[in-house]
Amino acid sequence: MQITPIITTLVLALGVTSCSTISKVVYRVDVPQGNYLEASTVSQLQARMTRQQVQYLLGTPVLIDPFTTNTWYYVYLQQKSYEDPIQHTLQVNFNQQGTVTNFDLDKPLPDEAKQKINNVNITAPTPEKSSWWQFWK
Repeated sequence: MQITPIITTLVLALGVTSCSTISKVVYRVDVPQGNYLEASTVSQLQARMTRQQVQYLLGTPVLIDPFTTNTWYYVYLQQKSYEDPIQHTLQVNFNQQGTVTNFDLDKPLPDEAKQKINNVNITAPTPEKSSWWQFWK
């Protein structure tokens, strides 16, 4: 009589804890934050570009240096599901005339051409011409 509640409690405890031992079952959304930096747009960045050209190319910077407005920071943080977040920081320096003197990217960006394509076009096969008496084909 007294062993039944103990067995029931053990089975219930085992059932509850067995689900929690399986990791990464719940779907987590990819979270990009900051300025989306692409390798193709960063490669277009050149010295002697004006502030307006840089802002047109890369967008509004996440941070402008509060002490001098001659340094812009573009920060891109990407976290894919259960992976560790990856942060890319692009620092653009301007001179007193407002043109780019130099820029520095802390780590290389992934190349868009090498990434897998997620959107695949699925087309229905074209039906073959069959005569009226071969309806099963």
